[in-house]
Amino acid sequence: MVTTPPTHPPGRIRSLDGLRGVAALVVLLHHWLLIARPLLEGTVSWAVISESPVKLLTAGNEAVLVFFVLSGLVVVLPVFRENFSWMGFLSARVVRLYGPVIASLGLSALLIFLVPRDRSTMPPGSWMAETHAESVTWQSFLAQASLVPRQYSLNNPLWSLHWELLYSIVLPLATALALLVRRHALAAVLLCCALSVAGRLFEQSELLYFPVFVIGTIMAARMPDLLAWVERPRPRWFMPLFTLVSVLMLIGSWLARPIVPSGTDLSQVLWAFAAPGAAGIVLVALAWEPAIRLFETRPIQWLGKISFSLYLVHVPVLATLAFAFGSEAWGLVGLLGIPISLLVAWGFYEVVEARMHKAARRVHRAVAARARRRAGEVAP
Repeated sequence: MVTTPPTHPPGRIRSLDGLRGVAALVVLLHHWLLIARPLLEGTVSWAVISESPVKLLTAGNEAVLVFFVLSGLVVVLPVFRENFSWMGFLSARVVRLYGPVIASLGLSALLIFLVPRDRSTMPPGSWMAETHAESVTWQSFLAQASLVPRQYSLNNPLWSLHWELLYSIVLPLATALALLVRRHALAAVLLCCALSVAGRLFEQSELLYFPVFVIGTIMAARMPDLLAWVERPRPRWFMPLFTLVSVLMLIGSWLARPIVPSGTDLSQVLWAFAAPGAAGIVLVALAWEPAIRLFETRPIQWLGKISFSLYLVHVPVLATLAFAFGSEAWGLVGLLGIPISLLVAWGFYEVVEARMHKAARRVHRAVAARARRRAGEVAP
């Protein structure tokens, strides 16, 4: 028996918006779990949370890989439209990234000022003790606002935006590469996966993360063929099996922890398989009817709408509550911090992100128009 997936309308793909929202929520739960980790590690509860399929709910690093695939895919799609302007696109990208980033750092600085922080009260070696600033200086604020460093003590999740920015800079080259290999897309994706594995094994972040973006860009270059594949009837069992395999690749290193300890070469290789797993999850959101229905529900679409804002504001909120109540009160931190993070993200979206979207569109139109005029002036 075969099933026929629904036709995707042209324009924005809503199920991918929903997937982005779920990924942002997973990152939120991941960071809450990091607060609890020193108190839970070694218990049965920790084993259930981190070494079973439940891990899918808190697989934050893996969710970031889903973000990277989505960025490589969605951000590059406008490139293939008529009258596309690279100058307009890159200028707008700067506005959309830096505006919310600077605002989120301002929020973090305000919370640090209002609620004193003392890392010595946190468990030694823990995420809370090692990665959060106790104070703010203009130097640290400006450095982290630049997205140049790789460490972000004021707002930890900004590390991934460092890579988003770098990929935006090389996007013209990456797009040309994706078009060059589009006839051999599967082989190119497999090569990207191999490079990502090598990056993990040799601790080379560029080699680990850039291929994940490129996978998304290759998918964008083959989008008509990809959508044709989505519309093709297939056996009823195919997409459930494809989803299962994608999930196993995404969190396989965690599921294998009882027999493959963290830090071993085999564990590193298993974690690197999260890259193709992330790409598989994106395909699931495009092609499997139950997943599409889930990701297009109103609550998930709302999460997708505020996903970038949620990603930017949740750590300052959680860290502030953890310093206020102590990491041993991790349950209370989650009980308060999760809904507060969602509310703050909604407000941040309305006040900051949505306005940055409008500003970015204005910048795009102005810069693109100027570039077209200059091109017309120099044309023979």
